[in-house]
Amino acid sequence: MSTALLALVSTFALVLAVELPDKTLVATLVLTTRFRAWPVFAGVSVAFAVQCVIAVLFGHVLTLLPENAVAGVVAALFGLGAFMLLREGFSRRGEGDEDAVRSGPAPATFLRSAMTSFGVLFAAEWGDASQLATAGLTARYGQPVAVAIGAFAALVAVAGLAVLLGSKIRSRIRPHLLQRGAGFVFAALALVALWQAVA
Repeated sequence: MSTALLALVSTFALVLAVELPDKTLVATLVLTTRFRAWPVFAGVSVAFAVQCVIAVLFGHVLTLLPENAVAGVVAALFGLGAFMLLREGFSRRGEGDEDAVRSGPAPATFLRSAMTSFGVLFAAEWGDASQLATAGLTARYGQPVAVAIGAFAALVAVAGLAVLLGSKIRSRIRPHLLQRGAGFVFAALALVALWQAVA
């Protein structure tokens, strides 16, 4: 097996294993309960592409920065993700009954849905284990293109699974409660990262 193929397969397997139980799946699922599936998938895919490029190009630089600086950036980005999720989760409280909320995705333009999805997932992936793994595997194999393709493919596979699940369970859950819960989880992660930054 060539080094490039080994790098691609290894990266795909590792990132898939890291992301399946992670916030990426949850965040994408939450977004799918709020917006139509296609713009969510498009937005998160672009976020993953950008994050993979950043990880491959600047992964080594992250290891040179002080841990406090990295933790501070991560705290700010998680805070942004929490803000976006909580804003969406609380924006329609009291407007219409719960059956209307559960009947389908909220009306929103493709661009708004995709941009919100991009912002949430871009924040969620910043400093994430998969991004750090992508940077480390780039250094290990010296195959940045193969590693980037493997990481991107794994992230898109997780997003696709989340979009499918979100479409199937939308009628059985309360999307605003799920969004609020996810927003509070993001807020907690932001506080943990902030504590790491100042400790």
